Amino acid sequence: MKQAILLFSALLLCPHAALAQKNNLDLKSQAAIVFNAHNARIIYDKNADKVMPIASITKLMTAMVTLDARLSPHERITISKEDVDTLKRTSSRLPVGSSYARHELLRLALMSSENRAAAALGRAYPGGINAFIKAMNHKAKQIGMTNSRFVDSTGLNSNNVATARDLAKLVTASNKYTVIREFSTTSKHIVSSSNKRGPLQYVNSNSLVRHQDWAINVSKTGYLSEAGRCLVMQANISGQPTVIVLLNSWGKNTRIGDANRVKKWIESNHKVADTSSRIKRI
Repeated sequence: MKQAILLFSALLLCPHAALAQKNNLDLKSQAAIVFNAHNARIIYDKNADKVMPIASITKLMTAMVTLDARLSPHERITISKEDVDTLKRTSSRLPVGSSYARHELLRLALMSSENRAAAALGRAYPGGINAFIKAMNHKAKQIGMTNSRFVDSTGLNSNNVATARDLAKLVTASNKYTVIREFSTTSKHIVSSSNKRGPLQYVNSNSLVRHQDWAINVSKTGYLSEAGRCLVMQANISGQPTVIVLLNSWGKNTRIGDANRVKKWIESNHKVADTSSRIKRI
């Protein structure tokens, strides 16, 4: 408990506690934070307190609320018309009328950002989607996300907002869930379909989970025109659990490039970084 308080206090109270060498790290994302979850130190921050749309990063909260409810992972949930995206009109390979175990929908929502899967999880929550959204916002307050708001379970609504600092807390909290760690880093998965199309194969929306030089514990991507391309991760870099939050990366490959830049920078400077961070210990 003391460690959690230290971690969240570090994120909340020291928005400029980045290393002196951070100017050598040029990230293209509009907002970012890099956080060492082991020693509660911020390594780098850029517009970390700007409230922004977070797109499908929302699904990490969807997963936590679903798991906190301790609902049966094997209960089958039928995709309904209510789960169809009428806001952004995104496509889905989960047809209305097909049914899947809750754990299958959770895996698809996390690894490949399946919107109907996330919508169905919220709808099937006790009390329905309104109760689910209430639980999402309650959970956000519980883990210290003071500048965040959730209005749906998918992230398709641009009114799902947070700061990079708050999302670092979300990622850190998500890392405590074994299921989230496993499902969000699954590289590919085949789902048995109840329709004539046969089995459906999905791949992770974060290509870095398939790279051998990355050791990723939690991962989630997001995209909306209002949010740009987003990426959050917790990964082991130079032996340290490192949280990376990248928001509003407009180039198609910018968020991946930024993540690789963070990794390379930490690996090249970790001895200097450790010395500097002791000076700025939180």
